[in-house]
Amino acid sequence: MSKSIRRNYFYNAAYNVLTVLTPLITAPYISRVLGADGIGTASFAASVAEYFVIFADMGTGSYGQREISYCRDDPDKRSAVFWETFFLRAINTVIALALYFLFALSFMESYRDIFLIYSLNITCLVFTVGWFFAGLEEFGKIVLRNLIIRIAGIVFIFLFVKTKSDLPLYVLGLILFNLAGAVAMCAYLPAYIKRPDFSNIHPFRNIKTVLSFFLPTVAVQVYTLLDKSMLGFFTENGFENGYYEQSMKISRAVLPLIISLGGVMIPRIGYLFGRNDRETINFYMYRSYNFVWFLSVPLCFGLMGISDNFVPWFFGPGYEKVAGLLKISSLLLIVIGFNHATGSQYLIPTGRQNLYTRAVIIGAAVNFLMNIVMIRLFKSYGAMMASVAAEGLIAVVELHMIRRELSIMRILSSGRNYIMAGIIMLAALLFMGGKLSPSAIHTFTMIFTGAGIYFAVLFALRDKFFTEYSASVLGYIKGKFIR
Repeated sequence: MSKSIRRNYFYNAAYNVLTVLTPLITAPYISRVLGADGIGTASFAASVAEYFVIFADMGTGSYGQREISYCRDDPDKRSAVFWETFFLRAINTVIALALYFLFALSFMESYRDIFLIYSLNITCLVFTVGWFFAGLEEFGKIVLRNLIIRIAGIVFIFLFVKTKSDLPLYVLGLILFNLAGAVAMCAYLPAYIKRPDFSNIHPFRNIKTVLSFFLPTVAVQVYTLLDKSMLGFFTENGFENGYYEQSMKISRAVLPLIISLGGVMIPRIGYLFGRNDRETINFYMYRSYNFVWFLSVPLCFGLMGISDNFVPWFFGPGYEKVAGLLKISSLLLIVIGFNHATGSQYLIPTGRQNLYTRAVIIGAAVNFLMNIVMIRLFKSYGAMMASVAAEGLIAVVELHMIRRELSIMRILSSGRNYIMAGIIMLAALLFMGGKLSPSAIHTFTMIFTGAGIYFAVLFALRDKFFTEYSASVLGYIKGKFIR
């Protein structure tokens, strides 16, 4: 309990933002070099390859993080959990690679080069040990080395990806630098685990528990990938997938700021659950929902307000459709924030992943059925609306599941001030957008103005959460820099 939630939140947020920041920094350049169809082709191939990554993972990441959080104070137990999880992932990866090569060589003739390159993404899973350090709440370990790797990846893209024909090189660079980041993390392991005792390692010992994590992982990942896969199959060109990918790239870039607290709280909730401390768990959960409201509302309404000014100069000509898609995808920030808090942060650490699985399967089924109809009618717009509807349904189902443990009215009413401040901010941004031409200077002017309005309204409303944490942050800065 000595580890700081605030510090670990910033570490986890930095890591997750870093993960999506690389493609975001390079997006204006790549959108012009590869075009919407090139980006769409890479997006389609990545979505198909990701199904095999899901199989290779088999829920071991979520399982391993939870189990490590239970035994993090016992070096022998945590070493045993690590090695059993590691070898299970390695076995699954070999099987997944064999199936992937069979699929790519048999069915994907037109995209074969890209698909073969993406096999490295499956291999990367074996060396991905972030789940172990997350279980220990050692989020600082995850950030530093990946920062160096990500910067190197950005330099590589600008130096070597010059024309549309460099699409395979672009994909290869992204994957190799991801692999390098994963391998770099393994260098920290000797300080935390012991050498494997093969006589006591049984990777399939807890396979039933692992599979209980696999089902929700499959449901979550599959329905988030369905949009791209179905867009690729139904539209038969890369353009719609390219528009969809660019829109999601922006919304996903800011999402880590919201869900990173959940990543920090998962091991903490698991730790408290193992000690039956229900009162502290509830305290943290109400604070988490408050935090989701506090950040998701301004980010959602802010993206809606700046999209028309932002998209033209950022992506360049030919991406006008992305602005409309971004207005829809911004709604995901709120509903995914709630889904992550309720499902990943609460249901899974408290041993009820079966309920989480049920909610996600319902959402996946709705997403699939809506995609069949909506993509044919509205293409990328239809896929985006289906995603928002599915995530919204999951949020409602999960809140219904916990209604006897946490007050739903308290959770929903805690967002009143933030919604009010967000609406005022959005109105101001729409007014500014009608007066300002698309440019980087005008977009950043709108962002800073919107943030100032949002915080000013919360200050005027004397929002308790805002004032408490503002005082806490100011006190921290004063203590660090003012002696």
